[in-house]
Amino acid sequence: MSKVIETIEGLVTPIVTDLGLELVDIEYVKEGKNWFLRVYIDKDNGVDIEECGLVSERLSEKLDAIDPIPHNYFLEVSSPGAERPLKKEKDFHKAIGKNVYIKTYEPIDDEKTFEGLLTAFDGETVKVEIKIKTRKKEIAIPYTKIASARLAVIF
Repeated sequence: MSKVIETIEGLVTPIVTDLGLELVDIEYVKEGKNWFLRVYIDKDNGVDIEECGLVSERLSEKLDAIDPIPHNYFLEVSSPGAERPLKKEKDFHKAIGKNVYIKTYEPIDDEKTFEGLLTAFDGETVKVEIKIKTRKKEIAIPYTKIASARLAVIF
């Protein structure tokens, strides 16, 4: 974790906790010539624009006070959206019964990407039911082998 993200996490966590929200993720990225600090928040029924604005306002005040980023950047506070990233163990537990998209560091059954129904998670292994043509197959993916994961919207 970068120093900037670590600092921002320390600043924003009390704000979202105070508002009854959850901190999902923080990104600090350069796109073209601009830097972006993106803070993703959520709650069980989703967040609205007012909640995003309130977090942005409170975080901006704290950022202005300690100035942890020495150059110009854009602050964005938003919902993670329908394809929310799964970063923590609790995210995987909450996603049981939902469609997910998972990328692994190394192949499992000759594949590195899996999309299907998350059927179980025991803290060590994620089980995903995938469809291969007309049949279903359950894949066991070691939690430590997951490079990235998110909810998946299937049409």
